[in-house]
Amino acid sequence: MRSERQMRIFLTGAYGQVGWELSRTLMPYGEIYACDKDTLNLLDEPEVRRAVRDFSPNVIINAAAYTAVDRAESDRELCDKLNIGVPGILAEEAERLGAWMVHFSTDYVFNGKNDHPWTEDDAPDPVNYYGRSKLGGDTAIAENSSKHLIFRTSWVYAARGSNFLLTMLRLFAQKDELRIVDDQTGTPTLARYIAQAVSIALRQAFAEDDAALSGVYNLVASGATSWYNFAREIRDYAGGFAKVKLMPIASEEYPTPAARPKWSVLSVEKIRRVFGVYPAHWMNAMRLCIDEIKERQCTR
Repeated sequence: MRSERQMRIFLTGAYGQVGWELSRTLMPYGEIYACDKDTLNLLDEPEVRRAVRDFSPNVIINAAAYTAVDRAESDRELCDKLNIGVPGILAEEAERLGAWMVHFSTDYVFNGKNDHPWTEDDAPDPVNYYGRSKLGGDTAIAENSSKHLIFRTSWVYAARGSNFLLTMLRLFAQKDELRIVDDQTGTPTLARYIAQAVSIALRQAFAEDDAALSGVYNLVASGATSWYNFAREIRDYAGGFAKVKLMPIASEEYPTPAARPKWSVLSVEKIRRVFGVYPAHWMNAMRLCIDEIKERQCTR
């Protein structure tokens, strides 16, 4: 029998790219306690546990994370606290309450050495510390929460926040030439699409309340591209930047403290089969995002 319970959602990272979209997408389905770093110190374990217990949710969504990939190589203690410690604490509280635990992982748990889309059953092998910390968070949740949904996504962007698409639009207005890496392949994924897909999956899991649905689910748009091609599509669709010359380069020509996987394409067959979530094509989603940015600029 399907549950008639109403969701009580405890959401961290509420003003990040994905969290901001989740707080709006899930609003019709229950009461949401949305917090960010200004309203809840995630590094204060007693405070976190107290906040969760005071609200007594039946769904905990952790959209907070340490996402500075390069800085994570040297800032490992803070990275571990936010990407491993906090998810573990929230998973423990979810288990104590009998709540569903929702968390977000990354394509960076893989080493990039593949010739087909990564599945949830492929063995992780991170090439940077950020990826290792996110994998540690996945493990902490799986070990501490019997009802969990871990959504593994990639190349996240939105019309707000800090991301590749917004950076490109800013640089296009400032530069006549940009060198963009062309040998890393993945799938740009719009934060709004992630929130919508999570809503579909979570509502089913919550209604069925079946722990057998627990696990890792790849959640990305369809299609694949390189950073260079992504930048080119952004430039061409946004318009007004025809003067900007884009030059494809190899990763070795743009060294960074953290290595990046060369192949980050994820298979979405599992989430489609289990929850009926069908991915939007990354290019269509990108155009919707740019249209939103243009509309917002027109109303200012």
